[in-house]
Amino acid sequence: MKQFQGRVISGGEVTAPALVSHGGLNTLASFQKALQFGDKKATCGDQNNPDLYGKQMVGTALCLPQTIGSTTGGMVLYCACSMKRNPACLLFSEPIDSLAAAGAILADVWLPDVKMPVIDSLGKEFLDYVKDGMSVTVHENGTVDVE
Repeated sequence: MKQFQGRVISGGEVTAPALVSHGGLNTLASFQKALQFGDKKATCGDQNNPDLYGKQMVGTALCLPQTIGSTTGGMVLYCACSMKRNPACLLFSEPIDSLAAAGAILADVWLPDVKMPVIDSLGKEFLDYVKDGMSVTVHENGTVDVE
């Protein structure tokens, strides 16, 4: 097991299998099928992200460097949470952008029945270490255990 310390954006505790992307997450392209076409497993639809394309994101510890895309990013994350089509947690190796952070924070505040911990600034070593399927545990204080 290896432990990483990051900054808490949205708190919570969860254990989930890792789903890793070494490229940025385009939230709109990734969640479009889940939000528009009823895909309850949130199969990633971003053809430009070979690490995630075609993989189910619901219930995973989504590990990535950052989000990319337009100003819709935060609203897409909020909507995914409101429809319960969200990852178990979002774990960023780099600092989160303000739009994605806003979506995660609004979901945390406005959706009391949804918990999606978000931790950023975990460092490059985090993404080098974690692999798809590894067990990831997020703690309230921003500590992330990877086994």
